[in-house]
Amino acid sequence: MTLSELEAGIEAILFTMGEAVGLDRIAVATGQDEGTCRRVIRNMMDKYMDDGRGIQIIELDGAYQMCTKPEMYETLIKIAHVPKKHVLTDVLLETLSIIAYKQPVTKIEIENIRGVKSDHAVNKLVEYNLICEAGRLDAPGRPVLFATTEEFLRNFGIESLDGLPVINPDKIEDFKTEAEHEIQMELDI
Repeated sequence: MTLSELEAGIEAILFTMGEAVGLDRIAVATGQDEGTCRRVIRNMMDKYMDDGRGIQIIELDGAYQMCTKPEMYETLIKIAHVPKKHVLTDVLLETLSIIAYKQPVTKIEIENIRGVKSDHAVNKLVEYNLICEAGRLDAPGRPVLFATTEEFLRNFGIESLDGLPVINPDKIEDFKTEAEHEIQMELDI
């Protein structure tokens, strides 16, 4: 298989699938090893970025997807229906952050961190396809475990969970101290 045939095969796979495809599946479909496929895909990613095209290949947690470039949005909405934008309220963002950093996590664990019920927030995040059920905890009642989805990675423009901002432990302690101080001030009033 020539390089141009391999590129064409990978391009056809990514275009046809319409979702992220694992490197292992691409390698099997093309009959090439994963290292070769990875190098060819990286080269294709660079070509799409440099050629001023309207599409790109993105990496999502070790899988690859062909999609339109964000700057093409204005052109696309003239022909396609405008997708409904999901509003992420502070509650949803807080819940999503907990899940992203603690996953897989149960609803009880989320509620213990937040200090309030989280049924609505979790249900909304599932509805928005930002989180999904990731199995069940091996404990009494077998509670559902939640984790983020590829849609989460796509929406926040990160390749994998390693792309999440690192939380500085000192900042967490400062935040806790500040929150405790505010609570104490409210109790004193």
